[in-house]
Amino acid sequence: MKRLLCLALFAVATVRTALPATVDGVHVADAVRLGDSTLLLNGAGKRTRFFFNVYVAALYLPERSADAAAIIADARPKRLSMTMMRRLSASQLSGALSEGLSRNSSPAELTAIKPQIDSLVTIMRAIGSANEGDVLAIDFFPDGTTRLGVNGHALGMPIPGRNFQRDMLQIWLGRDPVQDDLKAALLGR
Repeated sequence: MKRLLCLALFAVATVRTALPATVDGVHVADAVRLGDSTLLLNGAGKRTRFFFNVYVAALYLPERSADAAAIIADARPKRLSMTMMRRLSASQLSGALSEGLSRNSSPAELTAIKPQIDSLVTIMRAIGSANEGDVLAIDFFPDGTTRLGVNGHALGMPIPGRNFQRDMLQIWLGRDPVQDDLKAALLGR
């Protein structure tokens, strides 16, 4: 009987960890595939601005971590996804990303990644707008390239540069993140 109870508890625990997270009604997968890698949900939270819900962000890593600096420095694959909770224009999307880059990067760092920022803005403009329910994914590959996609479709060319990857991740995980409680949620805290 004791053995049966242990097996039942293990089964419940296993099923519970396999269920996707839900943030403010938005379902977030517990794992995603990126190339040959399976990435685990590290954490998810909601971005708000002036009392408006903007998106639900989810961070996926090869293994869970609550150490922002280690995540940023790690060259292994990662994904940051944003499920839109409202419609955003291309200029709003690229403006928010540019603002986040500026908050966490020095002028010299921004100058060094200007070609990558220009590529990012071009890709965002090609999106046109992101509608409620759309999923914008930023994929970080071990070769130092970053790829954007919407609803599972890659957009534009990969953007090269490990420094660009670092600076992009700092938007959410840096010393001056876009939102403190979102950073904590992405770190699984």
